[in-house]
Amino acid sequence: MGIVFAGFALLALGVLVAGNWYLWRRLFRDTTRGPGLARRAGVAVVAGGWVLAIGAVVGERAGAPFWLQQVLAWPGFLWLALSIYLLLGVVAGEVVRPLLRRFLERRARVTAAVPQSEPEPVPAGAVPPKPPGPEPDSAPAPEPSRRLFVSRAVAGAAAVAAVGTVGYGTYGVLRGPRVKRVTVPLAKLPRAAHGYRIAVVSDIHLGPILGRGFAQQVVDTINSTQPDIVAVVGDLVDGSVKDLGPAATPLRQLKAPSYFVTGNHEYFSGAEQWVEEVRRLGLLPLENARTELPYFDLAGVNDIAGESEGQGPDFTRALGDRDTARACVLLAHQPVQIHDAVKHGVDLQLSGHTHGGQLWPGNFIAAAANPTVAGLERYGDTQLYVSRGAGAWGPPTRVGAPSDITVIELASTRA
Repeated sequence: MGIVFAGFALLALGVLVAGNWYLWRRLFRDTTRGPGLARRAGVAVVAGGWVLAIGAVVGERAGAPFWLQQVLAWPGFLWLALSIYLLLGVVAGEVVRPLLRRFLERRARVTAAVPQSEPEPVPAGAVPPKPPGPEPDSAPAPEPSRRLFVSRAVAGAAAVAAVGTVGYGTYGVLRGPRVKRVTVPLAKLPRAAHGYRIAVVSDIHLGPILGRGFAQQVVDTINSTQPDIVAVVGDLVDGSVKDLGPAATPLRQLKAPSYFVTGNHEYFSGAEQWVEEVRRLGLLPLENARTELPYFDLAGVNDIAGESEGQGPDFTRALGDRDTARACVLLAHQPVQIHDAVKHGVDLQLSGHTHGGQLWPGNFIAAAANPTVAGLERYGDTQLYVSRGAGAWGPPTRVGAPSDITVIELASTRA
């Protein structure tokens, strides 16, 4: 097992080094005439960006002083996002590069083929006028070669596109999640519960970047929807209660009855402490537990990551003795838990975890690891809804996967 892990780590390191060498080559080496300050600055930017990025990840996981996490997080995590889109940009430039070069060559040939006008005859004894252009003794103004021009044009376009993409994606996160409304029909739901609303919020990821102000945005948005209950389905935080307790305090302002289940990041951050903290803030943690609401059962299971601490999901404990004639809504952080939900006759599972991929083309990676990346899908008699989440992990940036708070409106088929 150790040999396999070491081999994978070496392969990943090799890919990382090769990718960043290629990035440096296209952005700095190919756009300059020779060794000099620009190329050395490029090395500093690329290598320094990754030092900050690795420092931000390690600092968060190792529980470094919170002030240090905050110092490293912004530049380090933003470099992660920027490097992805710089790399995609220069790769796309490989398609554009020969086309642009061919266009310039064709234009040069056309220009050279234009016939020169005959000079006008000069009367006898007159001094011929000077031809236009520089003096014969003056050196022509230096111009970059065609190849250099193409490299600079492609690199500049890639940099502008990457910065614009990351900037807009970061603005989208900091602006706060938008409300999404989805109607879900449930056959067992009584007619009196038709229109019952559940505000689903996942993956808030309070941490060194998203703090108390962001939590307040989320709470205000939820309250504005006037739900009947609130379901917080994991990954609330990235850090300890000591560091992030103040950031989470706006949760006490939730007006509707609120329920919480753990996500994998809670187990990186001290799950037991956070369960007690959210309870203190007025939320009811559902730790492999169920509560009977007037119209349906609401159950919750721990995240799979809890298995390493002996606190993994227990579907039998949460659902084993319930009245199967009643509709059941399950809160489970990861979509992969849907298969156990189907076995236990759950009507609707509410999940998060995927972030919808967060950074395109991450949605393709998320799709390979999850049965549903975002939205509503049916698995047998069980429906699964996956939220893209309210916040972001790592880079405070989303591309192609806007953040959301979803209001699930339950519909009775008997209505």
